Amino acid sequence: MEDHKDNDRAEIFSERVRAGKRTYFFDVKATRSNDYYLTITESKRRYKDDGYFYEKHKIFLYKEDFNKFVQALNDTVNHVKEELMPEVDFEQFDREKEDAENQPEAVASNDDSELKWD
Repeated sequence: MEDHKDNDRAEIFSERVRAGKRTYFFDVKATRSNDYYLTITESKRRYKDDGYFYEKHKIFLYKEDFNKFVQALNDTVNHVKEELMPEVDFEQFDREKEDAENQPEAVASNDDSELKWD
């Protein structure tokens, strides 16, 4: 009997999105029959009495659902941008990210100084 080796299949491609205290991972993986699927993982760093741990939530997305998923995501984001918050310049967030990436690192941040709230 096999020891469930490789339950978490090797990643073919991976993209990371840092978003404040959360990080999102978009990973392409292969099945045993060389079919491909996507996992979307949200990872949040949490504080516990004895230190930090990472809380993770994962979505598995299969090829037959790619187009429906992307369409629903785009429709939902566009609804927020165009109907609920038309006054917000969402491109400002891209500019802020670019500005931060172009700034020299002054002092390393100390994550321990943050308040820990749930």
